[in-house]
Amino acid sequence: MVRVSGANLKSLSSAITGQELIPRIATYTPFLDESGETLDQGIALYFAAPNSFTGEEVVEFQGHGGPAVLQSVLHRCISLGARLAQPGEFSQRAFLNGKLDLAQAESIADLIAATTQQAAKSAVRSLSGEFSRAITRVLEKIIHLRAFVEATLDFPEEEGVVVVDSDRLLVDLSTLKGELEHIESLATQGNILREGAQVVLIGAPNAGKSSLLNQLSGEDVAMVSDIPGTTRDTIRQALQIDGIPIHLVDTAGIRETNDILEQMGIVRARQSIEKADLLILLIDESDATKAKYFIKAEINVGITPTIFVHNKIDLTGLQPTIEKNDGTTQVFLSAKTGAGVSLLKSEILNAVGWHKEEGVFMARSRHLDAISQALAALQGAEALSSRLELFAESLRLAQNELNQITGEFVADDLLGEIFGKFCIGK
Repeated sequence: MVRVSGANLKSLSSAITGQELIPRIATYTPFLDESGETLDQGIALYFAAPNSFTGEEVVEFQGHGGPAVLQSVLHRCISLGARLAQPGEFSQRAFLNGKLDLAQAESIADLIAATTQQAAKSAVRSLSGEFSRAITRVLEKIIHLRAFVEATLDFPEEEGVVVVDSDRLLVDLSTLKGELEHIESLATQGNILREGAQVVLIGAPNAGKSSLLNQLSGEDVAMVSDIPGTTRDTIRQALQIDGIPIHLVDTAGIRETNDILEQMGIVRARQSIEKADLLILLIDESDATKAKYFIKAEINVGITPTIFVHNKIDLTGLQPTIEKNDGTTQVFLSAKTGAGVSLLKSEILNAVGWHKEEGVFMARSRHLDAISQALAALQGAEALSSRLELFAESLRLAQNELNQITGEFVADDLLGEIFGKFCIGK
C-alpha cells in the first residue's frame, strides 16, 4: 500500500485513478502513469479531513504488492507533488492534529515491535487510550486540588472560599498517591513486556551453562562438551517465559587461561555481566570448593540480582527444589535431564519483577521516570501541608511531569527522538 497524507489530495488521486473518489468508499480502479498507461489495478481509498488517521486528507493505493509495481505508484505520487515521509511522520501528524496523544502514538510502534502476545495485548490497551485515561484521571484530581489550594492563597477573604483543612489535604493527597502508585505498578509490568529482561548465564568452565541455555530455549543453540572452555564467545538467544520476552546470554566460563580466543570470550562475558538485569550463576555440585571460590572472586553479589543454580543433581541424587535464605535464591536442577528447569523459569520471572496483573498497559522508560518524579513531588507536598504556597508548587511539579506522558507539555527535541525511531509509513 502507498499512503499519502496532506492537503488538496483530490487532484492527486484523480490523476492516478482517472476519477474522483468518494470519501470512505473503496474503489477498484487502475493506477495510471503520466501518459495514461496502467501501472497496476487495485483499491483506492480517500479520507477527507479531519476524518482520517492523521487528521489531514489521506489517500491510499492498495496494489498487488510487488516491489517494482509499488515503486512505480510511489514515484507517480512524488511526480504529482508528494514527498517521501520521514520515519513516524504519519503518527506524528496524528499527534500534532489531536487524533492521538503521545502515549497512544508511541504504542503504535510498540504494537508493531511486540514479540509476544502479552506485549501485543498491552500495546493495544495503550493504543486504545487506557494508559492515557488513567493518567488523565490523576491529573484532573491534581488540578482540582491545586485550584482549591490556590484559590485559598489568592482570595483568602472572599466569601464562599473554604478555609483549607491540613488533615483533609493529606487525605486527598494520600488517595492521589495510591492511584498513581497503582498506575506505576501496571506501567512497570508493561515496561517489562516491552523491553524484556537481559538474563546472563555465568559460571566456571564446564558448569553446564550451554546445556542450560539449550534447555531454556528448547533447542540446541549452543554446543555442549565435557571439555572445559567450549564456549568462547557470548551466545544470545531470545525466548519467552509465560509470554515475557527474555534475552538470554550464554558466556564463556571465567578462569585463568593462556588461550587468546578464550581470553577474548572471558572479556565479553564480563561485559555482559555489567549489562545484565539478572545473573544466573551455575554451580557444579560435583566441585563445591571451586564453586565457592568462583562466587567470591568473580561477581559482586547484591549489585545485580542473582539466582544461584546448583547444576548436575542427576549425579548427586538431589531432588529439584528451591531454597531461599537471607535474600538469596538457590535452585537445584539438572540441565542435562531438564529436571527442575521449570522451577528456574518461575524464579526468573520473579527476579525480573514480573507478576501477573489485570489491565497492564505498555509503558516506556520515560513514562516510568515521569511517574516516579510525579510521586516524588507528591511526597514532597505531603511534608508541606502547612505551607500552602509550597504545597501548591509541589502539585504543579507533579502535574507537569504527568503532562509529559500524554504530550500536553513536551519538548520538541523529545518529539523528534520519539518519532524518529518509528518505521517509515507509520
